[in-house]
Amino acid sequence: MRSSIAEGTGGMFEEEFVTRVGLLRAAVDAEGSLVRLEFRGFASEARTKSRGSTPCDVVRRQISQYFEGRRTSFDLRLAPDGTAFQRRVWEELVRIPFGQRTTYGELARRLGRPAAFRAVGAANGANPIAIVIPCHRVVGSDGSLTGYGGGLPMKEWLLAHEAGREVKGRQTG
Repeated sequence: MRSSIAEGTGGMFEEEFVTRVGLLRAAVDAEGSLVRLEFRGFASEARTKSRGSTPCDVVRRQISQYFEGRRTSFDLRLAPDGTAFQRRVWEELVRIPFGQRTTYGELARRLGRPAAFRAVGAANGANPIAIVIPCHRVVGSDGSLTGYGGGLPMKEWLLAHEAGREVKGRQTG
């Protein structure tokens, strides 16, 4: 089952955990929906601390399986905060298959707004749920790697991981 995007309300549970790419911070709402997954260096200022909280266990497990090469899609309920347009872009992002790439222009065409590739890029950059909403799978029209909140070396690492190329050690920058 693919991840789906839904509305979330209520309290928030947050946990940081170590992965092959360094420290990630997950935030899950009271309904169990993932609201944020971010690289520690790019965390938002507003926080609710509830370390080791059970609501984040499924996120941590699925992310670990992804990095171990045992998971190619996520079975998580998602509730990212964004505009209606951003949410449409993010819904398209979760449709990009593991190990494949697309361009900002192609995403804009899929949304029926072919001239909106810059707006698609901005929505991609505002994605609050790294890895699970796979904004790292979007590249420039010429196939070049373009901006990524975790940094271009991280984007390159994630794409190599998904392509099955040997990726050694941790990628922290």
